[in-house]
Amino acid sequence: MSDHALISLSVPAAQLARLASRPRGIAISCIFLLTALGWSALALMSVESGSPWAAICHQGWAGEITVAGVTLLAGMWVAMTLAMMIPSAAPMILTYAEIADTAARKGDAIVSPFVLTAGYITVWLGFALVIAAIQTTAGQLAGDGNPAVSRMVAGLIFGSAGLYQFSALKHACLHQCRHPFQFFFTNWKTTARGVFGLGIRQGLFCLGCCWAAMTVMAALGVMNIVWMVVLGIVMIVEKLAASRWPSYAIGTGLIAIGFGFMVLGTTGNF
Repeated sequence: MSDHALISLSVPAAQLARLASRPRGIAISCIFLLTALGWSALALMSVESGSPWAAICHQGWAGEITVAGVTLLAGMWVAMTLAMMIPSAAPMILTYAEIADTAARKGDAIVSPFVLTAGYITVWLGFALVIAAIQTTAGQLAGDGNPAVSRMVAGLIFGSAGLYQFSALKHACLHQCRHPFQFFFTNWKTTARGVFGLGIRQGLFCLGCCWAAMTVMAALGVMNIVWMVVLGIVMIVEKLAASRWPSYAIGTGLIAIGFGFMVLGTTGNF
């Protein structure tokens, strides 16, 4: 936005307009609005479906398949991905915005961070739809919602997610998530299609890093706000850390929880 276009505005309004016209300002707004949208949707759903706190030890998925039920479940997963994954992607989005801001100051062509974020979100929306379909199928396989079966399935989910924390694929994707500047510097694009593709690629890196941890929400209850917050913080810390030890610690914890569920499933306690 040129200074001539801001002459008629008051000083505070002009400053706000300048901020909004810069890539960094747009990126911050994008992160805040999408995260708020996800948490607001979850809050509305929790009001409709009852207190999310009641789901803290819930692991059952059984129930009749209905269009309304599947739609609601998919909507919950979409809201969860926005609420949990957008904050963890903030460093990546802001890194793009910083590079774009520098390019804009030089008069180079840039593309809005909204386009990058749209590509990133597309990957996670796809994940949300797939995991909702898998969870619906799991509900039918669970039959009458036998607690022992549910706990055994939860144990397998936790254990698998924990083992994935030690895999080479996990750490290859995590490396890309931790070094977005190198990625953007090497693959910089100046078209909307190209930047959308960068968002897709970053979304795939993030998916490769975090998909296993996200699946534990299927075992804990989709509307479990407590675990959403915990997992969201864990994923942010993991991406900001400089070593593999946080990932190993998380993996060990998930395996231990999975083992606990398996024991409960075989003994019938809890």
